[in-house]
Amino acid sequence: MVKRSDATDSKKNNSKHENAIKYGELIILGYNGQLTAGDKRRRRSKFVLWKRDVANGIRRSNHYVVPSPQNSHAVLDKNQHSISYTLSRTEAVIVEYVNDETTDMFQVGRSSDSPIDFVVMDTNAEKNAAAINNVPMVDSKKTAPASTISRFACRIICDRNNSNIARLYAAGFDSSRNIFLGEKATKWKDGEEIDALTTNGVLVMHPSGKFHKGNTEPGIWLEVSVCGKLFSLRGSRSAQLKGDVVDDSDNILTDGTLIDLCGATLLWRSAEGLSLSPSREYLKKLIERTNRERPTCPVGLYTLVFPHHSEDHAAAVASSELADIKQQPYAYLQCGHVQGRHAWGLNKDSNSRTCPMCLKVGGIAKLSMGIEASFYVQDKEKPDLYAFNPCGHVATEKTVKFWSNVGIPYGTNGFEAFCPFCAKLLEGYPGYVKLIFN
Repeated sequence: MVKRSDATDSKKNNSKHENAIKYGELIILGYNGQLTAGDKRRRRSKFVLWKRDVANGIRRSNHYVVPSPQNSHAVLDKNQHSISYTLSRTEAVIVEYVNDETTDMFQVGRSSDSPIDFVVMDTNAEKNAAAINNVPMVDSKKTAPASTISRFACRIICDRNNSNIARLYAAGFDSSRNIFLGEKATKWKDGEEIDALTTNGVLVMHPSGKFHKGNTEPGIWLEVSVCGKLFSLRGSRSAQLKGDVVDDSDNILTDGTLIDLCGATLLWRSAEGLSLSPSREYLKKLIERTNRERPTCPVGLYTLVFPHHSEDHAAAVASSELADIKQQPYAYLQCGHVQGRHAWGLNKDSNSRTCPMCLKVGGIAKLSMGIEASFYVQDKEKPDLYAFNPCGHVATEKTVKFWSNVGIPYGTNGFEAFCPFCAKLLEGYPGYVKLIFN
């Protein structure tokens, strides 16, 4: 149940942004519409980037060499943005930045300090903490010691004169408006310019084709530098040797771009892409269409019902939990036949089941609709429904096929496909099954 104050805040925010220009949205993979412990202020499952009332962007100005960055004027001046590149114990390069009235800056990271607009925690850590403690995680200054996400992970600079241009840069400015790149950080000089990579890196993947048109394919993962240049991936996530420079791509975010912060992966949806993509209302109609066809359990001979999801996520969860368990649809993951929960065909030794329709043996999954519309790839008007294996999250054909082909950074140098709604690793090939209703 949503608190009255939260509902009031939501109405105020809607009113505030009614005529504002939207640059786009950042959505964390692994959450089906809301964080496990609930959205709290700047810690949310998604963040909307609105054009600011007053520009807060910055642009590079002059740079110089100093013996110690901590004592330089730019670092000590809390009104001055600067980046310090420490080359040795006795030499550092300071790059100063000045205000830019043509851009807006948004920062993402693990820190809850005020410069961070979107607070992001490690996806699995957040889920595990919420499950173990069974209490909401509060927005405090304490951060998880085992986190691999940087406190000031990255920044996005949006063009106020062209809302379609949003550029990604590694690292963010702290409360003193500084970025410190220590002696061990991977850094290099290119003529008069200096650049660097952050410890665990910020990776980016631009998809090919148009995400909102449904003709999209996964692209190649690259690493973005502090100055916004793109490079091939390092040998491992925190290796000292940088990759090769990539000249045929840039740091401008496109609809469907993925950003990996080494612990959480974000999806960028442009305002234009979202306006042309499936909405919550569209997903609601998919559920209604399925329920109108009155699918039946072939064993119990009763009607199966997909729970309805309201705009209020908390109410939607409650509605799902209170739904008649007998009518809850399940799917056999080997064949896709949809049935109710029953004891027929259970193999107690392996906990597998035999489908009564086709006699295939395998696991089953409780079906739950993927309700985060931002993850959906545009499909035909009346698409077939599919479910991810093994979690049972239901989505359209093009959506499951796209995400099952996306390798998300996993560990220090691996890539795995997982369900965008819950972040569970996909099992088997192709990682999903077409649902067959009786």
